[in-house]
Amino acid sequence: MSSLPPAPLTTLVVDDAATKRYIIGSWLRRAGHTVIEAASAAEAWERLADHEPDLVVLDVRLPDASGFEVCEQIKSDPATGSLPVIHISGSAVEVADRAHGLRGGADAYLTDPIDPDEFLATVQAVLRYYQARRTAERLAERLAALTRASLAINAADTFDRLTAAAARGAAEVFGVRSVAMILPLDGRLRRIVCLPPTLETWPRSVRPDILERIGRFVALGQGTGTAVAIVPGERWREVLPDAAIAGDVSMVMSRTKVGRPPVCLAVEAHGVLDEDEFNMLRQLGQTVAVAVEALRSYAEERSISETLQRSLLPTALPHVPGWTFALRYEPASRQAEVGGDFYEVLPIGDRLLVAIGDVQGHSLHAATVMAELRHALRAFAVEGHDAVRILTGLNRVLRRYHEDQTATICLLTLGPADGAVQVASAGHMAPLFAVGGRARFGAGGGLLLGFPAEDISVEEVRVPPGGLVLLHTDGLVEDRGVPISDNLERLRVLAADADPDLEAFSDRVLAAFGRREDDVAMIVLRRDA
Repeated sequence: MSSLPPAPLTTLVVDDAATKRYIIGSWLRRAGHTVIEAASAAEAWERLADHEPDLVVLDVRLPDASGFEVCEQIKSDPATGSLPVIHISGSAVEVADRAHGLRGGADAYLTDPIDPDEFLATVQAVLRYYQARRTAERLAERLAALTRASLAINAADTFDRLTAAAARGAAEVFGVRSVAMILPLDGRLRRIVCLPPTLETWPRSVRPDILERIGRFVALGQGTGTAVAIVPGERWREVLPDAAIAGDVSMVMSRTKVGRPPVCLAVEAHGVLDEDEFNMLRQLGQTVAVAVEALRSYAEERSISETLQRSLLPTALPHVPGWTFALRYEPASRQAEVGGDFYEVLPIGDRLLVAIGDVQGHSLHAATVMAELRHALRAFAVEGHDAVRILTGLNRVLRRYHEDQTATICLLTLGPADGAVQVASAGHMAPLFAVGGRARFGAGGGLLLGFPAEDISVEEVRVPPGGLVLLHTDGLVEDRGVPISDNLERLRVLAADADPDLEAFSDRVLAAFGRREDDVAMIVLRRDA
C-alpha cells in the first residue's frame, strides 16, 4: 500500500524581476518542483485560474499592486484560501514590513539577500504544514462521507437499494468511480456502478459466478472476515471486460457468516492511497456485509412466515353453483412475523358458511391461536350450530385457553339458492354489499371475542342476482394519519364499480390501497346474474 507523496511540487513564482524569477525558479526546479511564473498581480491571477499550484512565492512590490494585497485576496478567496504563500522582498525588509505581511496571511517572509538553503528549508516547512493540514481535512471529509454512507446503507430495505447505496457511498467517500456487487437469496447478482461527481448509479448485468472469480484476488477464503487488495487494471478487466473503473482497482470483500457469498466493493486505486483510507474501505465493506446479512435474514424469516401463514389458510374453495369467489391474503409489508388473519369457506348441508377473522398481534402465538379458532370453528359448524352459537363457542374457547388474547370474526351463513344471508359479527369490520352500481356497508358491530359479554350482532340480508359481498380484515383500510372513514369510503366506491372478473377486482382493490403495514385477508363473493 502506497502513501501520500511527501510534498506538493508545483509552485507559482510572482516577481516583476525576470532575473529573480529565474534564480528562485532554478532553486525550486533542482528541488523537484514544477515552476510557473508571473511578472505582475494580474498575471498571477491568470496563472491561478489556469493552474492549481501548491505554493505561491510572492514579491511584496509588484508593478500593478501590492504583494500584501494580493496575499490577502488569495487568503480570502474560498478557492485559494488554503494555498500557502511565502513573501520575498529586497526593499520591504523592516520588522514592521514582515509583521504586516504575516498578519495579512503570509506563511513566511524572506528578505534579500536570500540564502538558497534557507529558502528551500522554508518551502519544505510550509509545505509540510499544509500537507498535514490537507491530509487532516481530507480525512475528516471522508469520515463524514463514511458516516453518511453507513446511514444510507443501513436504511436500505431492498437488495437493489442496498447495492446502490454501497456504490454511491464508496464513490462519495473516495471521490472516484466505484462498483458494488451483492448476491441475494434469489441468486441474481446485483452489480451497480457509481460515477462521481454526480453520484449517479447504473445497474450493470453480470454473471453470478463473477463474484467467485473476483474473490480470487483477495485472501478471504471461505471463512468470515474482510480482506482488501490492489488489483492491476488488466486483471480486473479480464474478469469484467465492460468495467467502468479505469486503471488499477482497490477492492474489499467481506463476509459475516460462513456459507454466505461475500459482498464486493471496488474503487479506482488512485482514490485510496494510504493505510487510513484502506481502513475506511474495510469499514465500508464490513458495513455493507452486515447490512446484507440483516436483509438476508429478514427475507428468510419473511419467507418462512408467509409459508407458515398460508399453510394455515384454505388451499381451495368449494364449488357452489350460481356463485363466484375470490380470496386474497397479503402479509404486512414491514413485518417478518406471522399474523392472525384468516378466512374460511365451508359447505354445511344446503348452506355455506363464510368466515373471516383477525386474532390480535403478529407472532407465532397469534398464528397458533388463529389455527385453534379455525379448527374450533370447523368443529362447531360440522356439529350443525348456527352462526351465533358458533361465535359463542369460539368466545368460550378463547377465554378459557387464551385469556390474554382478543379476536374479531364475521360469519356469513349463505343460502346459495335464494341469496339469503345471515351476518353474525363479533367486533369485526362490517361486510360490504354492492349491486347495480350502488354499495353499502352492513351493520357490523358486536363485542370482540375474548370478553365475558355474549353480545353477537346479527343482520339478515338478501343478495340479489349480480350482487357482490366483500369481507375484509382491518389491515386493508387502516392507515396512520388517514381517518378510517376515508378509506372505508374509498373501498365503498371501488365496490360500487366492481369489475365483472372478481380476480381482477380483488387485485384492483389491493393496488388501490398499496403496501400495507398490517396483514390483509379478503373474501369477495358474487351471485351470478
